[in-house]
Amino acid sequence: MRKTDSLRADLAAMIARLEEALALPKDAIVRDSAIQRFEISFELCWKFLKAYLEDEHNARCTSPRTCFRAAFKNGVIEDDPFWLDLIALRNYTVHTYNERLADYVYTRLPEAARRFRAVLDATV
Repeated sequence: MRKTDSLRADLAAMIARLEEALALPKDAIVRDSAIQRFEISFELCWKFLKAYLEDEHNARCTSPRTCFRAAFKNGVIEDDPFWLDLIALRNYTVHTYNERLADYVYTRLPEAARRFRAVLDATV
């Protein structure tokens, strides 16, 4: 199995787990679980894009920002500022923690899940 295929399968499974958490009634544990699943989905998404862009478009990227930009440039995803917002959301969850910020990030997760799923749809 190619690295791209493995990352794609892992991303698909983690998006399903994120969506599973988002379907539950919100409480502190569900919120925190969904945020953790978002963090993992985010990491898998940009790493999958990195491998995909290298394999399919001979494009190189080294960070989430450069991978999202390369994906825009190569028509894999829409050039939408939300992709860059995802980087900020992920940084909030990794480097800072407070209840208000966690609640804010949680409100953005359904759109994040839709975007991650769009990556899978665009790379079939």
